[in-house]
Amino acid sequence: MPGAEGIDVVAWARRHRRPTALLMLTARDAPADRIRGLDTGADDYLVKPFDFGELLARVRALQRRPRAVEGPTIEKGQVALDPRKRAVTVEGRSLNLTATEYLILELLMRRSPAVVDRKAIAEHAWADETDPLGSNAIDVQMSRLRAKLPTAGIRIVTVRGAGYRLEEA
Repeated sequence: MPGAEGIDVVAWARRHRRPTALLMLTARDAPADRIRGLDTGADDYLVKPFDFGELLARVRALQRRPRAVEGPTIEKGQVALDPRKRAVTVEGRSLNLTATEYLILELLMRRSPAVVDRKAIAEHAWADETDPLGSNAIDVQMSRLRAKLPTAGIRIVTVRGAGYRLEEA
């Protein structure tokens, strides 16, 4: 990377508790370099030259890993989501969510302000992600979640043809 060493970027991200999956792509292939990269906080390490298919498979594997247990409390608007406790509060008061509602809210908060597509929501919130894709299950869950967040200072916006986005109100 121009201007910074990858290892320094990884160290900075971990020092500042960024709950980001980090895949190092580097020409440094000595075992000591790989060990240093992983010990510093990289989630995976891939040496150049690499097969593009392998890169994609590693990215997919990183996306499947649950990051909730590792990350700090996420705050948007008046909502605080604590992944370690699997608890959500609005203005300090506990919010009672189903497991599916919690998983959807967690995903939207982690990716905010980006649009999250229906497939990503299904993969994150349901064991068999094909079930909700062919039905209105995601729409029903979004409606229930919206009803529980009227004074939360956030809103779930439907982006037609793309998915959903969480915005601060």
